[in-house]
Amino acid sequence: MPDRRRRNLVLGAAALAGVSFAAPAYAQSAAQAATQQPLRPEGPVTVTRVDTPRPQVALTFDDGPHHSLTPAVLDMLAARGARATFYVLGSRAARHPELLRRIMGEGHEIGNHTWSHPSLTGLSDANVLSQLDRTNRVIFDAVGRPPITLRPPYGNLSPRQAQMVFDRRGMTNVLWSVDPEDWRRPGTSVVAQRIINHSHTGAVILAHDIHAPTVRAVPAAIDGLIARGFELVTISELLGWPSWNQRNLRLAGTA
Repeated sequence: MPDRRRRNLVLGAAALAGVSFAAPAYAQSAAQAATQQPLRPEGPVTVTRVDTPRPQVALTFDDGPHHSLTPAVLDMLAARGARATFYVLGSRAARHPELLRRIMGEGHEIGNHTWSHPSLTGLSDANVLSQLDRTNRVIFDAVGRPPITLRPPYGNLSPRQAQMVFDRRGMTNVLWSVDPEDWRRPGTSVVAQRIINHSHTGAVILAHDIHAPTVRAVPAAIDGLIARGFELVTISELLGWPSWNQRNLRLAGTA
């Protein structure tokens, strides 16, 4: 979707990236707590890029799942041994639980992109949490795991709101450091080259799996990143966290 309000928010929220920490809101089951270390490490409130010595990048897709384009992206990722993170809309995810299961089953990560794609800065805390909780429930019901990161529509989440979500839901706000502006429809080759040329170690790359030209750019973009020596990993892997699909976390606020 058109994201014309991105730049101002990123400049404001980037100051939080990698520096703000709080106790996680997710909890283990009683049986696990006695024998296992916490499954979700403490982490930053907001991330735009990750300071890592590893030659890794995180390719992320917003606004899906799409009934035909998302499977095409998954096929392309599988053919190249690459992993990605899909920030899904709850209203779309509710119609395609089978795609959520495929995403997780193939080693990718699922994040929360709200229920209906509003600008969260204009909402009350209760309504922000409602947007996230409805989507968390759909994801959990489909795959048995709650997401641990969110991507706010348009990048619009104030620092105070980001802290509130982290404190109350244990979810890190993931923005981006590479934006090919695929929502402007600049053309398949332009999208691919922007991703390849602008990526850097620890980059979080923004894309959308609802635009056919973007999907057509994925093979060339991945091949170009691999040729530059990058490994494509999930957000959790980029942050050095345990694999998202192997955690036994419960929904925040549930018994």
